[in-house]
Amino acid sequence: MLVLTRRHGESVRIGPDVRVTVVASTGGQVRIAIDAPEEVGIFREEIFERVASANVEAASMSKAMLDDLPVGGASRTMESEGASDE
Repeated sequence: MLVLTRRHGESVRIGPDVRVTVVASTGGQVRIAIDAPEEVGIFREEIFERVASANVEAASMSKAMLDDLPVGGASRTMESEGASDE
């Protein structure tokens, strides 16, 4: 991990397209501005961790849970039992 000291108004470049600038510092907080292309994802750490955790949980759903989900307005169970309007 690289640790840098920056003052108000000073920046750090990450590659050619990302600039992080210190815009304020009060007490124990630092306010930064990030200038980056739209395709670069920028997330607060705690939000990133929550999304990653939710993705892992969703990916680990069992096949049985997926089989119980409705498909086209009817559950797979009803379809497999031959339920029809005819």
